[in-house]
Amino acid sequence: MATKMSRIPLIAQAQNRDTLRTAIIDSAKSYTYQDLLDTSAAVATALLDGKEDLAGERVAFLVPSCFDYPAIQWGIWRAGGIAVPLCTMHPASELAYVIEDSDASIVVVHPQYADILQPIAEKSGRRFVLTNEIMTGAAGALPDVAADRGAMIVYTSGTTSKPKGVLTTHENIAAQISSLIEAWGWTQNDRILLFLPLHHLHGIINILCSALWAGAVCEMLPGFDAEETWKKLQDENLTLFMAVPTIYARLVKAWKNASPQEQQVMTDSCKKLRLMVSGSAALPVSTLEEWRGISGHTLLERYGMTEIGMALSNPLNGERRPGHVGSPLPGVEVRLVDEENHIVPDGTQGEIQVRGKNVFREYWQRPEATKKAFVEGWFKTGDIAICENNVYRILGRNSVDIIKTGGFKVSALEIEEVLRTHEAIEQCAVVGVPDPEWGERVGAAVILQEGKSLDLESLRTWAKVLLAVYKVPSRLLVVDELPRNAMGKVVKPEVTKLFA
Repeated sequence: MATKMSRIPLIAQAQNRDTLRTAIIDSAKSYTYQDLLDTSAAVATALLDGKEDLAGERVAFLVPSCFDYPAIQWGIWRAGGIAVPLCTMHPASELAYVIEDSDASIVVVHPQYADILQPIAEKSGRRFVLTNEIMTGAAGALPDVAADRGAMIVYTSGTTSKPKGVLTTHENIAAQISSLIEAWGWTQNDRILLFLPLHHLHGIINILCSALWAGAVCEMLPGFDAEETWKKLQDENLTLFMAVPTIYARLVKAWKNASPQEQQVMTDSCKKLRLMVSGSAALPVSTLEEWRGISGHTLLERYGMTEIGMALSNPLNGERRPGHVGSPLPGVEVRLVDEENHIVPDGTQGEIQVRGKNVFREYWQRPEATKKAFVEGWFKTGDIAICENNVYRILGRNSVDIIKTGGFKVSALEIEEVLRTHEAIEQCAVVGVPDPEWGERVGAAVILQEGKSLDLESLRTWAKVLLAVYKVPSRLLVVDELPRNAMGKVVKPEVTKLFA
């Protein structure tokens, strides 16, 4: 029956605790773990619609950041389906791509997005369901869903190619979560804000699922607003905070715009938290230092990706080195290899490869891509790093952040860190610009500080003091904004196009 103990690890965790504890808070009200279990059981029953088991059918869902999101997600899982989260910020064409590529048989939509998705679902003959129609019914018998079954397909950001569906099992998800619970000290006494997009692992796994696994409280906001977030930091009894670098930069800006008295209150509010984490993009050392001065926290940087969850993390207790992403997380194996797949010595750059129960099962309906992504059981991340004393520093993605110029391999991230120290530069992105003589030239697209100007000659003169000459940009582009994805990460291929 619906009350039967689930074999889905995350659901079982909820069933095994005091279910009257608060699980979710959104703009409407507070919800307990029992509310989540009851509503997800009703959702599962409605999705089954007389079937015994969805048996791995894909269910795409477009739901804002509120209680409805985990209720629908859990309902899909409890019905035996594979959850395919959609991005609330994507245009109809991108939503249609994910629905069609995953071959979702059911499309679940919050009423506010019905006009966008109903035509897409009906055109392709897919079952279209509104959230408010399936969250209030009676719960019936639910299937016995084994932990090794497919659970979720999250699509890659598509920064280097067409987005691919990353299929994880319930076991994969459990491994990803339990690793973070252990490493970051999650307990049922924690409380965290969630304002990140819920079609990426940062919001789904690191925040929402980890909080629910621990029995903690997750307060879900419809989106990020700097003033509202500062207010929450002051008014709520938060213990954890996780965000991307661009959000920390916006919080810094809002703090600077406040009065001295307000700044002190904002600073004091941060000191109540036990941990603040940054991820999903490289954290500029300048941002880390500014935030440390404001909040008293040295941000915990970590490294992960859609296919593996989190793999590396600075320590909860101990030294956190700026510009580094720490050591392997519990249960995760990491190694660095050269182009011949030989393990490299300490201090030598190599590609990060990862192995463990956290690693995804396959790219959805892409067997060749899946096969190509693994070697000897290790997942090839395509990210380049250096490791010294078991502490890793990311140099960038092999395809977009490693520039091959005149026979040298150059890290775009290293150059960016230096450029951000220039008094005229507010933000920047460094890319390889195709060049017939050098292979690639180092190109810098920059956003300038208000009232400042910059030309290539003066930039090169300044940079030669800090960088080897082959790392100094030979192309400069001043822009009003940089192309970014939903998580705030700069989309390097789009930056390269700007130079064309």
